[in-house]
Amino acid sequence: MISVLQHVPFEGPAHIAAWAAARGHALATTRLFAGDNLPDTADLDGLVVMGGPMNIYEEDRYPWLVDEKTLIRETIEAGKPVVGVCLGAQLIADVLGSRVVPVGQKEIGWFPLHLTDDGKAHPLLTGVPASLPVFHWHGETFAIPDDAVHLARTPVCETQAFLWGDHVLGLQCHLEMTGASVDAIIEGCADELAAAQGQPWVQSAEVMRSVDAATMQHAHVTLESILDQLFILQ
Repeated sequence: MISVLQHVPFEGPAHIAAWAAARGHALATTRLFAGDNLPDTADLDGLVVMGGPMNIYEEDRYPWLVDEKTLIRETIEAGKPVVGVCLGAQLIADVLGSRVVPVGQKEIGWFPLHLTDDGKAHPLLTGVPASLPVFHWHGETFAIPDDAVHLARTPVCETQAFLWGDHVLGLQCHLEMTGASVDAIIEGCADELAAAQGQPWVQSAEVMRSVDAATMQHAHVTLESILDQLFILQ
């Protein structure tokens, strides 16, 4: 069973759920925002940690962050696959000893992700284009953890993706987005989007919703290839 940790109603697994269903993986979602209990590491084949608008250090406001970080650490130490998306990647980076800090500007919308030289050479990203339009929604970033491989960047955010060991992946960007999940995050973060309008790396809701199907499909193909390799033994 692959466990999905979901922090807010509008940032679910999206295409990750479709991938799991197609591969025959059982997927169980823990809705932290609704008070669901965290699973036991021993019961997991892997962990997927989704995004959310909160800061990873807001433990007073979101007490479940403390136990969530413990679960992430235990799952990593058990050698099981762990994938973090956006906030999830920041939580993994924190568990691995890196600080999470503001980027300095928002990055919201469909913008190209660029592989680093190490990313281009890494087997995990075989067949992935050197530049690929993907979805972003964040204002914070992290340092690449010690002993991790820096896989991708954007002009706004140097540290977009990393691989630690052969089983821990952090993705600041969103490869999983579908039309429905784009709509959901636009509605769920409407105030943030309104406040950020006019910044150079922030698209309007209309532009984000008008992305062509091919762009979304390329992101999904990339996601599926990565997840197939990370969960190959499961």
